[in-house]
Amino acid sequence: MKSSGVVLLLALCGTTMSAQAMQQETAQPLQQDMAQLKQQVIQLNRELFLLEQSLLFPPETQLSLFLSIDTGQFMQIDSVELLLDDEPVGGHLYTPTQLEALKRGAIQPLLQLNIDAGQHQLTAVFVGKGPDNRDYRRAVNYSFEKKAESVLLELQVNDRSSNYQPEFVIQPWEQAR
Repeated sequence: MKSSGVVLLLALCGTTMSAQAMQQETAQPLQQDMAQLKQQVIQLNRELFLLEQSLLFPPETQLSLFLSIDTGQFMQIDSVELLLDDEPVGGHLYTPTQLEALKRGAIQPLLQLNIDAGQHQLTAVFVGKGPDNRDYRRAVNYSFEKKAESVLLELQVNDRSSNYQPEFVIQPWEQAR
């Protein structure tokens, strides 16, 4: 009686182990299919994002603003406020991590928007701590004409050693043709 129970137990174990082996064999191709599907979804998402950007911001109306900081020795930037034709259009508050990245040479995409063709006035107001840890607020203006192509502008905060003050510049980026 005991030997038949052992035989039955061994038969059940064998059946269970062979079922597990079959599950593992079918699970591997299924995992590969899932990984391929995931890659296809990621690629499709990227293509949709690029299409959305081209539809939302066509080159004929696009204005893109970027920010760079020289070394940040004379200006610890806290925020930037942006006005286009005397209307607020955006701004940014900086975290210590973002400031470190900018000081190491990162260029921040600050704002992207659509504007009409014609003459425009951009005002960037920089707020932070200047030399001797004093509160600092400086505005810089830039006039430009929006034509058929996109306008790309870089807001630069440069250290000027000659007078130990920060210098604020808005520099257009040349478009590759």
